[in-house]
Amino acid sequence: MPSLFRRLRRETKASVAIIMVLASIPMIFLTGMGVNYGMAAYRQSRLNAFADAAALAAVTPTMMVESTSAATATAVSTFNAQAEALAGVTYDPSTLAVSVTTSGSERTVTVSYKAVSQDAFPNVLGASTIALGGSSSATAGQAPNIDFYLLLDASPSMGIAATQSGINTMVQNTQSQGGCAFGCHEQDPAADNLGNPNGEDNYALARNLGVTLRIDMLRQAVQNLTTTAQSTEAQYNAVYRMAVYTFATQLNSVSALTSSLSTVNSEAASIQQLEVYANNWLTSYTNNQDEDTNYDTAMNGINTIMPNPGSGTNIAGDTPQEVLFFVTDGVEDENVSGSRQMSVINTALCSAVKNRGIRIAVLYTEYLPLPTNSFYNAHIAPFQSNIGPTLEACASPGLYFEVQTGGDISAAMAALFQLAVQSAYLSR
Repeated sequence: MPSLFRRLRRETKASVAIIMVLASIPMIFLTGMGVNYGMAAYRQSRLNAFADAAALAAVTPTMMVESTSAATATAVSTFNAQAEALAGVTYDPSTLAVSVTTSGSERTVTVSYKAVSQDAFPNVLGASTIALGGSSSATAGQAPNIDFYLLLDASPSMGIAATQSGINTMVQNTQSQGGCAFGCHEQDPAADNLGNPNGEDNYALARNLGVTLRIDMLRQAVQNLTTTAQSTEAQYNAVYRMAVYTFATQLNSVSALTSSLSTVNSEAASIQQLEVYANNWLTSYTNNQDEDTNYDTAMNGINTIMPNPGSGTNIAGDTPQEVLFFVTDGVEDENVSGSRQMSVINTALCSAVKNRGIRIAVLYTEYLPLPTNSFYNAHIAPFQSNIGPTLEACASPGLYFEVQTGGDISAAMAALFQLAVQSAYLSR
């Protein structure tokens, strides 16, 4: 091949020179066309991305409570700020079209643009530019009104010390019991001969030692959640109502459904773990073998209380969406067909709720492995690894959160709450 080029270079006949010139024309044309169109395609992809961002900016939760003109202005400014800075593109802001339409509680924003891409080889195609254009749409619903039903585990296992240091303190101070990390609440601790100073139960002992229990963190987390809910509903211009229930052997109402979240905050201060009479005895006349975590009663009871959900719009006749906020350590301990059963929750109980269109948000407060405890090794360890996955299966998609011992339950509840709110309105 090189020898051929050398011969052609030495050839002086006019016909060879003409052939080479003619052959080079399509090559130059194709190269120039490829560069021009490649640059135009890249620039259009960037403009499309800007249009996407502009449309979405107009349907954020914050913008959904603003006027149509405000949404339009946001879309325009978002697109223009990026399009005008894109090199190689000539863009006239007056050609931008933003359409904002509302249907019921939904808003649709469409952003359409026109621009031109400057050619790198303007003479190749007989033109110096390539026309560009495109559009993007986003749709979101107005932030819906939501009823939150909090179902909180208040069984004795929630009396475990909330941090590892607290657990160590409790174990060190209950050596006569073999080392107990739980602040069990007993009406007659003398019946168990606990060996605590002044004969108090472990709940009082934890208070005297300054140990925070998980139930204490849960109580504070619920109160903090009401503050989060108040600020969020104000931001989204929605109405949130809340009810609080605890469960152990039965379902107990702490705060009835109300839009007064400050009332819920006050009433949540009364959240306490179950007080039993003594070990194995629920009352002085009821020996229930510590079967104190009844998921069947709790889930069936709350399912009966919660109404069928609506769409959460302000349209006449519509009702709020419904969310069950379920907080538990995931271990059932109840009597089933005459026998004590310790296991994970039966997810059929969750399905019965979800099948009605009610979403379930689950916060798993880790059931702490206690390998030095013989009862744990015999009864809980065999299914310990299944607790989290089973609770996740109980939850609606994307509404599962877990917090380990020592973790911030308040922050976890707030994060789960925001997930529940955000998943309720976006319909793009």
